[in-house]
Amino acid sequence: MDRELRAGVQSIVRQAIAAVLPDEAVRRALASFTLGPGRVLLVAAGKAAWQMARAALEVLPRVDGGAVITKYGHARGALPGVTCYEAGHPLPDENSFTATRAALALTQDLRVGDTVVFLLSGGGSALFEQPLVPGAELQRITGQLLGRGADIVEINTVRKRLSAVKGGRFAQHCAPARVFQVVLSDILGDPLDMIASGPACPDTATCADALAVAEKYRLTLSEAARACLLRETPKRLDNVETHVTGSVRQLCAAAANACRALGYEPVLLTDRLDCEAREAGRFLAAIARTHAGAGRRLAFLAGGEPVVHLTGHGLGGRSQELALAAAPGLAGLEAAVFSVGSDGTDGPTDAAGGYVDGETLAALAAKGWSVPAALAENDAYHALQAVGGLLITGPTGTNVNDIAAALVRG
Repeated sequence: MDRELRAGVQSIVRQAIAAVLPDEAVRRALASFTLGPGRVLLVAAGKAAWQMARAALEVLPRVDGGAVITKYGHARGALPGVTCYEAGHPLPDENSFTATRAALALTQDLRVGDTVVFLLSGGGSALFEQPLVPGAELQRITGQLLGRGADIVEINTVRKRLSAVKGGRFAQHCAPARVFQVVLSDILGDPLDMIASGPACPDTATCADALAVAEKYRLTLSEAARACLLRETPKRLDNVETHVTGSVRQLCAAAANACRALGYEPVLLTDRLDCEAREAGRFLAAIARTHAGAGRRLAFLAGGEPVVHLTGHGLGGRSQELALAAAPGLAGLEAAVFSVGSDGTDGPTDAAGGYVDGETLAALAAKGWSVPAALAENDAYHALQAVGGLLITGPTGTNVNDIAAALVRG
């Protein structure tokens, strides 16, 4: 392993994520908040929910109750005046349903003059859920979509119609109370109706769109689920004020600044990466090989959310798979490729992502690992673990997609 490159990557990751933590962004969004005559309730959902809620509680004039729903391991202690819940992600579980029922009960029968401060971040689709079909079926449908390579927009187009809170239905539930919504975006282009399936946003997708996704991925659906896909979601909401506080663009800009500080000339390739993870890894390695020996340090950045098709039974995530796929193309170069999820978790693992450099392929071979075999089994985690290629940050408190890069030392 190239220690200098690895240390540089650690620094880039640390600085980029620090720049997109939601604390200051939430404070800025709430600067325009005005206290109404009624109750003020706080509901936060998503992988950044705890951090967003803590920031909000520091600046709100008062809170009369609240529910904070986040992923297991992401709540960092009790928060005053609200109840914190941890639940399943990327698949909802019984704790997701229990926590959401608590939030719905809290916001039941609100009146004019009441306000719901709704803090939303990525992961909310699984964490904030009250299904209209049995929970086990919802999990099966979500699993089918994830396993067959559906992108987040396609997944949410289906999920919002199987839910009592998604697709604008939570804001409808809160009416006539005002909903002051603060959103940390984790979807390319910031489509508000798709972030966490848009609980407080009018739905732009239609029943026809949902049925097209079901047909494209040959989903197995019960009659009840199919009936839900035919039930239209709210197309207008008059009680919602929305503030978007962060996105992958900010993550890319922060990574570029960190690269520049280390002497690399940053080049932003895209902030809308949405291809196969392993193809993105091979592409970044090819770019590194093209520019190797250029005589200057270069950093090629790509932000977004690539996808993985599950063909095996290993352990890993999209960022780890991207990195592992780059290893053969980097062999022998003074270059590295890394990818991390800004939330600090990549797939169902404790790793934020992966790192490879010009020495990784030989190290893998020495440990008995074949890159094609590991990718076929979707086992990037154990392959990278064997050669010290995992990037582990722990939960970060934010969630604005992934950042990947190819670093060329010159």
